[in-house]
Amino acid sequence: MIPPGSTIGILGSGQLGRMIAVAAAQLGYRCHVYAPASGPACDVAAAFTRGGYDDAAALAAFARRCDVVTYEFENIDPAAIDVVAECAPVRPGRASLEIGAHRGREKTLAQDCGGRPAPWRAVASLDQLGAALDEIGTPAILKTATEGYDGKGQIRLRHAGEATAAWATMDGRECVLEGFVGFTHEFSILLARGIDGDAVAYPPPHNIHVEGILARSLVPAPDIVARQAAAAIALARALADRLEHVGVLTCEFFATDDGPIFNEMAPRVHNSGHWTVEGATTSQFENHVRAICGLPLGTADLTGDRVEMENLIGDDADRWRDLLAEADAHLHLYGKRDARPGRKMGHVTRVRR
Repeated sequence: MIPPGSTIGILGSGQLGRMIAVAAAQLGYRCHVYAPASGPACDVAAAFTRGGYDDAAALAAFARRCDVVTYEFENIDPAAIDVVAECAPVRPGRASLEIGAHRGREKTLAQDCGGRPAPWRAVASLDQLGAALDEIGTPAILKTATEGYDGKGQIRLRHAGEATAAWATMDGRECVLEGFVGFTHEFSILLARGIDGDAVAYPPPHNIHVEGILARSLVPAPDIVARQAAAAIALARALADRLEHVGVLTCEFFATDDGPIFNEMAPRVHNSGHWTVEGATTSQFENHVRAICGLPLGTADLTGDRVEMENLIGDDADRWRDLLAEADAHLHLYGKRDARPGRKMGHVTRVRR
């Protein structure tokens, strides 16, 4: 066990790191952020080291000042994890990062664990894209295998004649082609798993996306999602156990008439779990801290009858005065100065009783 008063290292300086650091501070921990540039997490952390993820000396010096290290996003070279792990335990470990950062690997693992992703093929050339389209058909979506998020790094193909232009936009990067599935709702499973293998799953939120970006998460989800939650949780648990994952693991699903379809996973706390700060007995961020430090996990019960999380994207954050005037609104602003279109500037949670 890593007791309160110890230092938690966080790789990455974004808003997820910020909320991990806030939860850690409430439990008496200090946080030390490592990233190439300052970000929202630095505003609330006890220390910050500026360095590249390819700077072995800086990574090792950072890790020696930490009692445990975690990461707030998965676009980190696994070699950086190896450097850090020589000086401090890293939770989740390298396996979770390697799988969760690559769409093809996570789909393969999901299949190995009994899950069912949408039809997909790995694509590394225009010829392979053509062959994949012949097998899967259209409409389909071409995605980069790594580093895609919030609708980035992907393009829809309505017919095979768009293959050449679509492949050109990927600049030769490794990709996956996914077939479309008919679904009624999107939802996610947030699972916190401890060092001892104990796990806690949150009620699945119904996630509503606009232009590829999460707009709202609603709990409890509609009945069709509730009926498929047990199967989805079982897959998330199987993935976490296979990876020996420690911390929060997020799996996204499509609810269909034939059961849940696995979409993708993130080896970390997740935007679709922000509602848990006020909407659950123990937030995803606190349970992540508890897990990586070897503490007992907290319960995931709802604190109200209905919870809604709304992302504040771009200029939406300018509504902060009106949101503060709402009696049941809990406002979170991330401290970002540049409200670019599509950029997550904060969120608001409403708990109804």
